Amino acid sequence: MIRFTTAGESHGEALVAIVEGIPAGLIIDVDNINLDLARRQKGYGRGKRMNIETDKVKILSGVRRYRALGSPIAMLIFNKDFENWIEIMSPVSNESDNEPLLRPRPGHADLPGLMKYGLKDFRDILERASARETAARTAAGAVCKAFLKEFGISVMSYTSQIGSVVVEDGLIEDEKFWSNVESSEVRSPDIEADKKMKELIDEASLKGDTLGGKIVVVAKNVPVGLGSHVQYDLKLDGRLAQALISIQAVKVVEFGYGVKLAELFGSKAHDEIFYDKTKGFYRETNRAGGVEGGMSNGEPIVITCTMKPIPSLVNSLNSVNLKTKESAKAEAVRSDVCAVPAAGGVAEAAVAVELANALTEKFGGDSIEDVKKRVNDYKERIKFI
Repeated sequence: MIRFTTAGESHGEALVAIVEGIPAGLIIDVDNINLDLARRQKGYGRGKRMNIETDKVKILSGVRRYRALGSPIAMLIFNKDFENWIEIMSPVSNESDNEPLLRPRPGHADLPGLMKYGLKDFRDILERASARETAARTAAGAVCKAFLKEFGISVMSYTSQIGSVVVEDGLIEDEKFWSNVESSEVRSPDIEADKKMKELIDEASLKGDTLGGKIVVVAKNVPVGLGSHVQYDLKLDGRLAQALISIQAVKVVEFGYGVKLAELFGSKAHDEIFYDKTKGFYRETNRAGGVEGGMSNGEPIVITCTMKPIPSLVNSLNSVNLKTKESAKAEAVRSDVCAVPAAGGVAEAAVAVELANALTEKFGGDSIEDVKKRVNDYKERIKFI
């Protein structure tokens, strides 16, 4: 079983990620982890915090001479901005003149968190609820990507919508498609949409407003049969959906055609099955998004995440002062105008962790060579059904 946990506050000293269950012998390249961390920090519409931080991971345990030991992998990401918040965020000192935050932001964890935990200052909530936490998730996901790569499985993402600007339908997913994504500041495969998205982000910035959008995650070469139909909590799509909906600001998760399926007759909604002696069973469409009955079906897993606009606005929304109970404008906290492009890397990480877990769950193995042998044996078996 592969799982991870994170710790740390947005303006605390550091973030921590601990990944358990990675088989021994897997090569862990710190540069690749740092590359994913850098991707998470980029994107048109990002806030000033990204000018401060340059995220780099420090591996504390679980790796020796670039290879996983089979024990928990602990990783540390220092927050450079902590030096400006030592007095406010110190875990061992009460010496601070800062007033508590008392005007919660609509759409954020501020008010429900403060009420749930019985606290008096919702900074105690926002520091952990912040999307800064996703840096640790991204590091964990990068380790799982390295594991999946050993089996030819890739996890990629692109932006399909920001605000009212939508990527053109029917684009061919080829090398040019993914090259456009990686060279785009909004991670759009559509050059025309790229320009319009940036113009819309500029407009929102001038208004002191924010924008959401949609991210598409694509996982390729996933073997048939990850996940299971036998219990609700083993279904692969359910587990992937939970991982993705837990990302800050993500409100909708769709597989394949998603909500479009509600408009179709059954004869047009499902993916017909064909067989070829050289490639075995296959489908000419992928409306299901690569998952049927809670199991991967061998087609690419395609998931669309809808992300709401970030709730931290320069021009604050109406709220209530928690002390006086009088109407007031919500706290104006530093944030991005649009974090959709950056969230793509976080969504990739979430999918990578769940796929890695499902793969080890099915095949087991304490070393990377053990897992490879079992995967190869399984692939040979299902060739001759």
